[in-house]
Amino acid sequence: MLHLIKLCVGPRDVATLRTGQERRARLDPPLRHLTRMAPKRAEEVLEGGSLYWVVAGFVCVRQRILDIRAEQASDGAPHAALVLHPELIAVAARPMKPFQGWRYLQAETAPPDLAAPSEDASGIAALPPELRRELQLLALL
Repeated sequence: MLHLIKLCVGPRDVATLRTGQERRARLDPPLRHLTRMAPKRAEEVLEGGSLYWVVAGFVCVRQRILDIRAEQASDGAPHAALVLHPELIAVAARPMKPFQGWRYLQAETAPPDLAAPSEDASGIAALPPELRRELQLLALL
């Protein structure tokens, strides 16, 4: 299994990303993200891979990639459409410097999912996102 990682351009937090995706999925289903370059290792990605989003400088959520298909952008240019599951899954946040496009992310180096609040005995997942981000910047989490 192989994942992709990409900067989230526009939304400054996960809530805004979620709202925008819900709107796009409602207006033009299925939920997908267009990218210029198609992954050459698409078969590996489709074996359970996810798209990890870098939001405000941190890898903090992922979405399962359901399909990768050829599609045209509104200007007619060829693109790859990453068809995404609508659920955003919180992962252990990790700082990430900006980069262009997307990158492959090996499964063994991907950040782990955060436990659901009811399963998280530490209570970290229940902290407000802003406080978690500040604690992570201070390397306390």
